Amino acid sequence: MKIHEYQGKQLFRAAGVAVPEGIVARTPAEAAQAFETLGGSLAVVKSQIHAGGRGKGTFQEYPEQRGVVLVRSAEEARQNAERMLGSTLVTIQTGSEGKQVNTLFVEQGLDIARELYLGIVVDREVGGPVLIMSSEGGMEIEQVAHESPEKILSEPFDAAAGLYPYQARKLAYALGLDGAAVRSAEKFLPRICRFFVDADCSMTEINPLIVTSDGQLVALDAKVSFDDNALFRHKDLVELRDLSEEDPAEVRAADTGLSYVKLEGNIGCLVNGAGLAMSTMDLIKLHGGEPANFLDVGGGASEEQVTEAFRIILADSNVQAVLVNIFGGIMRCDVIVAALLNAYEKVGFNVPLVVRLEGTNVEQARQMLEASGRDIITATDLTDAAEKVVQSLNV
Repeated sequence: MKIHEYQGKQLFRAAGVAVPEGIVARTPAEAAQAFETLGGSLAVVKSQIHAGGRGKGTFQEYPEQRGVVLVRSAEEARQNAERMLGSTLVTIQTGSEGKQVNTLFVEQGLDIARELYLGIVVDREVGGPVLIMSSEGGMEIEQVAHESPEKILSEPFDAAAGLYPYQARKLAYALGLDGAAVRSAEKFLPRICRFFVDADCSMTEINPLIVTSDGQLVALDAKVSFDDNALFRHKDLVELRDLSEEDPAEVRAADTGLSYVKLEGNIGCLVNGAGLAMSTMDLIKLHGGEPANFLDVGGGASEEQVTEAFRIILADSNVQAVLVNIFGGIMRCDVIVAALLNAYEKVGFNVPLVVRLEGTNVEQARQMLEASGRDIITATDLTDAAEKVVQSLNV
């Protein structure tokens, strides 16, 4: 689960992590009032969407308007807010379709001496969380990682004990900090690492993490996502979820207990098991096709869940064919076929359907398909299924 920058900063502040003063605005008038309330001569108006690259992003309706702008008066804040709110922001992470901006965050301007990068992720190789930092913070961090990987520093830390002071000092010196900035890092870095663990984050990123002119580390950004499997421990965090930022089909699938991710292709996939789903998508691409989704119905899906899965797949206007790939272990093949035939009646298939079945009750399932009289293409194995579904696009 992702949250907005302003929400992340609220959590940072509660965890003792230094952030600038900021005020949420949802109307141009509120943006102007926020500038007045902050009281300085400079503020930043920031679009709030679940995507990075907002500083370089532009609006479909106003190509000259950036997603993050500096303003020097309440009137400037109001004028920029008028263009930003309700408009579609396109960034490197949103794709060409962009995302509508419904909320702004007006933040005080600060005297910035340096910009750094900070990120925390779980590293499977080291078996725990890793703090990643770079002296090259800002909007070009991806380019830095590609062209100058030696500038990326990583420091694994113990999830229970947290980041030790000596580790914070080591990173601070490696980043070229000194004096007050080192002392600030000794407080800031352990606190952000403790937040990552305590909140069950899957990723926390601050870009840029700034050093002010008086040597204080301050989080100028907050990109936070949480491990969905741990949210049962954090009812307060669940309340921060913004469903308008999520794909409606993915929300619908999650509510049904399905694992679904929309992709850019035109071949819908219904598979049981995440590993098999990944393999199915690989085979589709190997044979020249493009998967339209990842959809895992799991090992114990009901007929109702499978029927809903078909509804979700067929609701995607990009889908021109569907591949069902079931290996029946816990999941029975006849249940899948019953749901498939039910979907035919309730939803209707207007695209080619290729079905590959193997495992529990497979013979019964095949007999059900044959007796149905439906226009269904059957496949003997996964390669055969991938070839047939790709070929069906050209028929």
